[in-house]
Amino acid sequence: MTTAMPLCRSALQVVLALVVVLAAAARGELRDQAPPGSRPHSVTITEFGAVGDGRTLNTVPFQNAVFYVRSFADKGGAQLYVPRGRWLTGSFNLTSHLTLYLEQGAVIVGVKDSSQWPIVEPLPSYGQGTDLPGPRHRSLINGYNLTDVVITGNNGVIDGQGLVWWQWLRSHELNHSRPHILEFLYSEDIVISNLTFLNSPAWSIHPVYCSSVKVHNVTIETSLDSPLTDGIVPDSCSNLCIEDSTISVSHEAISLKSGWDKYGISFGRPTSDIRISRVDLLSSSGAALAFGSEMSGGISDIHVNHLRIHDSYKGISFKTSPGRGGYIEEVVISEVQMENVYVGIEFTGNCSTHPDDSFDLSDLPTIDQVTMKNMVGTNVSVAGVLSGIDSAPFTAICLSNLNFSMAADSGSSSWSCSNVSGYSEAVFPEPCTELRDPSSSPSICFSLGSYSAIATA
Repeated sequence: MTTAMPLCRSALQVVLALVVVLAAAARGELRDQAPPGSRPHSVTITEFGAVGDGRTLNTVPFQNAVFYVRSFADKGGAQLYVPRGRWLTGSFNLTSHLTLYLEQGAVIVGVKDSSQWPIVEPLPSYGQGTDLPGPRHRSLINGYNLTDVVITGNNGVIDGQGLVWWQWLRSHELNHSRPHILEFLYSEDIVISNLTFLNSPAWSIHPVYCSSVKVHNVTIETSLDSPLTDGIVPDSCSNLCIEDSTISVSHEAISLKSGWDKYGISFGRPTSDIRISRVDLLSSSGAALAFGSEMSGGISDIHVNHLRIHDSYKGISFKTSPGRGGYIEEVVISEVQMENVYVGIEFTGNCSTHPDDSFDLSDLPTIDQVTMKNMVGTNVSVAGVLSGIDSAPFTAICLSNLNFSMAADSGSSSWSCSNVSGYSEAVFPEPCTELRDPSSSPSICFSLGSYSAIATA
């Protein structure tokens, strides 16, 4: 493994690139090869010396192209067009009022040389890297404090070439935590669409401290035996939408987070106002849809519907631990189809990983008002395992109109519950007694009308 070093580029390189492009523009030699779009200006990555042969390193051309299009920020922005080819690159940053457009057959490929993925400080809400203490590698494509950015295309591909990172993680050769493919920090008005993300070193799409984000019509795939690879991870974000997408990964397909232990509590930025709809999810070793376990800033106002979850270890998982603090509340998940899932529903208060030893066990999390309704499962081995915290039980866990056909190898007990309470109606197999308290009613639940009333209406 190459020792990770900060990536440097000289100001002279930038100036020379600008001179070349501006001179060509003055002569009328630049050709707008891109299809018409919403931006009034467009440039092509080849105009900055990029070569799409899969071997030539194009980090500097991407950096220079983004630097150049900054000049159009007050003129409606610009489009950076990536034509057919394999465009090998290290990490680069985006700019505001930019559309990055990948043509069909265009593949942005992350270089395997770790020195091309600079080292940056850990996120303030985490305090450490997610793999190792200390700093982390910067992601392949990054946005910091940006507004009005579109990453889209005609089914283009971004390939993180994660295999080498997975090998370094397994062999304990990593010096710093792995990078992601795409990460936005402190940004707003972001659209990610019509692309395929392959083989992320860690997570594929990671918006953190962002608002007004839309992800739609994307495909995300990693090897199903890759270690801890996630799909989309909304992290301390608000007003975010994920729609019409297909995700197949090893760990968690969609994972909602908001910071880790005291760092997330102190940072205090929740994940809220999230909408997820019409997605196809597969997670070979984790959960297709996960909440936490890094949820110390809080997670609330989450609406999820029309999921297909298949061939996964867990369907839907809520994870936390003493020391996390924070909350998960006001969540409704509906219209779910599960097929070939080992554990349909999981709640656990014993996810005991911590960034360091300074966590405070008295920082107890809250899980309250979580509703799951209108779910059908086939070949499910365990309907649900719900295990709260002794001193902080999970409350108002509500199930309505769930029907799981159990796998042939499922045991006699389909549900297991402790330190939880809630309400259930029209659930098969019959849930545990903690969810069948005769004194409970739909009034304790978030976004649940009585199923029996609806069915007879």
